[in-house]
Amino acid sequence: MIEVVGVGASGLDSLAPEARRVLESADVVVGGERHLRMLDARPGRRLVPWPSPLLPGLRRTLEDAGPGRVVVLASGDPLVSGIGATLVRELGEEAVHIHPGVSSVALARARMRWAAEDSEVVTLVGRDVDLLRRHLAPRARLVVLTSGADAPARVAAVLVEEGYAGSHLTVLGDLGSADETRTDGVAASWDGRPATRLHLVCVRCDDQPSRPGRSLVPGLPESAFEHDGQLTKRIVRAAALAHLAPQPGDVMWDLGAGAGSVGIEFARAHPRNEVHAVERDRGRAERIRRNARRLGVPGLHVVEAASADAVAALPRPDAVFVGGGATREVLDACWSALAPGGRLVVHGVTVETELLLHDARTRFGGSLSRIGVEELEPIGRLHGWKPARPIVQWSVERSVPPTDPEVVP
Repeated sequence: MIEVVGVGASGLDSLAPEARRVLESADVVVGGERHLRMLDARPGRRLVPWPSPLLPGLRRTLEDAGPGRVVVLASGDPLVSGIGATLVRELGEEAVHIHPGVSSVALARARMRWAAEDSEVVTLVGRDVDLLRRHLAPRARLVVLTSGADAPARVAAVLVEEGYAGSHLTVLGDLGSADETRTDGVAASWDGRPATRLHLVCVRCDDQPSRPGRSLVPGLPESAFEHDGQLTKRIVRAAALAHLAPQPGDVMWDLGAGAGSVGIEFARAHPRNEVHAVERDRGRAERIRRNARRLGVPGLHVVEAASADAVAALPRPDAVFVGGGATREVLDACWSALAPGGRLVVHGVTVETELLLHDARTRFGGSLSRIGVEELEPIGRLHGWKPARPIVQWSVERSVPPTDPEVVP
């Protein structure tokens, strides 16, 4: 059992009695240099610093600690972008016991007088600052966990670029210590001064941004995406996403991704969603990456390959969208890979693909729809309706196997 003890910025004085007893009984204490400097040398207790880089040497460091009682020191709540979450993921839940301190998030909300239900936590620790873009909305209150002395400047730059130049920033440093600091400013005029090593940024988003906010409801306008014409149109995309039904933590394949619009909107539905966009054209693949970053989901995975070649190496999906290049081989592979309860949506515009989807529906079930969209356009001084090419949409859900009812003696 690894005991993980959260320490506040004020040091060991912040520990609750139980956490202090755990630390005092340790044979080995593992932590960063800042935490280990808090401890006095004592016979029979070894102080072990974390390796750098952390993950490759983590297991070896803990194995070398020996059979005695091992305590890991962490900052605040170890499960808030901390080492506690890493240890649980790497070692398993049964191998780790957490003794949390007061988190920096709780302290920041207290300083700002923000209720938990009225604010949102965004972690950029070890992550791309472009993640912030997904969370921006008029009047939003964000507690942004950061790393690096230039983090406030990078946050301010994103706000300005997204039209939130009037947003108010508060940088809180060394929260909970005697040296706690606070710096207030506005994104547009942020001076770029470096922050303290331990800090976070609280953002009050501009009430009236200079450009329209981006809704998380499916169906972003076509103008939100860079594309070369290979783009699932807004109304049709919204219909596809309604059938794909993104849920938190879902894994999704976007095959023949084009501009990546369907996969990007699936990823935007929840921060834990994992999307793999497969596109064989290198130029379009780069365009998907740019679109994903600009729309706040830089972690979207882009695979440059033909769909038929890529699917065997992808993780098992909860949802699959085939926007182009549908073949019987690809559809069979998608159906075989789909997790129970998973959803498959395929679009076709040619008669040949339509026949393929009729056959797929016969074999696997589901529903077929023909979506026709007409848009108003000028005809001289008057106006008329211009129809777009109809889309045939096949959608199907893989059934969940029934479980045997519990037998009560």
